[in-house]
Amino acid sequence: MTSPYIVDINPVAFHLGPVQVHWYGLMYLLSFLGVGLLAERRRHAGRLPVSRDALSDLAFYAMMGVIVGGRVWYMLFYYAGGPRWIWTDPLALFKVWDGGMSFHGGLLGVLAASWWWSHRHRLHFFDTVDFLAPLVPVGLGLGRLGNFINGELWGKPSALPWAMIFPHAHDDDVAWAAAHPSWLPSLQQFGGVPRQPSQLYEMLLEGVVMFTVLWLVSLKPRPRYLVSGLFALLYGGFRFGVEFVRLPDPQLGYLAFGWLTMGQAQSLPMILVGVVLLVLSRRAPTLVPATAVR
Repeated sequence: MTSPYIVDINPVAFHLGPVQVHWYGLMYLLSFLGVGLLAERRRHAGRLPVSRDALSDLAFYAMMGVIVGGRVWYMLFYYAGGPRWIWTDPLALFKVWDGGMSFHGGLLGVLAASWWWSHRHRLHFFDTVDFLAPLVPVGLGLGRLGNFINGELWGKPSALPWAMIFPHAHDDDVAWAAAHPSWLPSLQQFGGVPRQPSQLYEMLLEGVVMFTVLWLVSLKPRPRYLVSGLFALLYGGFRFGVEFVRLPDPQLGYLAFGWLTMGQAQSLPMILVGVVLLVLSRRAPTLVPATAVR
């Protein structure tokens, strides 16, 4: 058997004195910087008729929406024991060092922040969302890269030549090999069972592919709703598909049919919303680029 790649990367990128700087935190920082630069480029091209200061406000509100929405949604739908923490341990919401963020919650947080910001600046909500949609895959891709570096959210056991071993999955590997003895040689020889690198699949699909498609589509003025609808449809479809080769969250397992995960259940509405928005775009006006506001 060919020796598989073992994903055993130090999650700490470097130290600043006594402070540890983690790769995952750097991914968040790079995401915000990358999105900010691309947003300013789109603003300068007249894709949203606002000043640089107004765009900075939107970026700040969106960042807060990602953090607050992502954390609250995780605690409501993914936290072990369900939402009982609300009355038994409300401070658990702030224990971010224990991990736990949800993309769907972060997306709702961004949408809420964008709605409030659009209302303040008297802009159509979906003009703002269409402006932001091509930028979101930057954060998605870097976030999945952070998951890979951390060796978390691994996929199902696989004999594919690019399957990888994740040391943090050792307990699952032992249980899998016990139930499937043909995998025992791999466990004994390499210390683990090769698994689908589902984080890299998501980085490629939700990050690289989505960014490329949405950025190219949005280079020309498009009818309102089209870019947002394409984003929702692509993300929902990609996430739904990758979940088939990714293990479900251990505290939740499968929700139904022996295969439906929470990620798939929350992605189905996105697919539906994407289709509806694309239909609406066929009769919607097109925002004509304006001279950039300084």
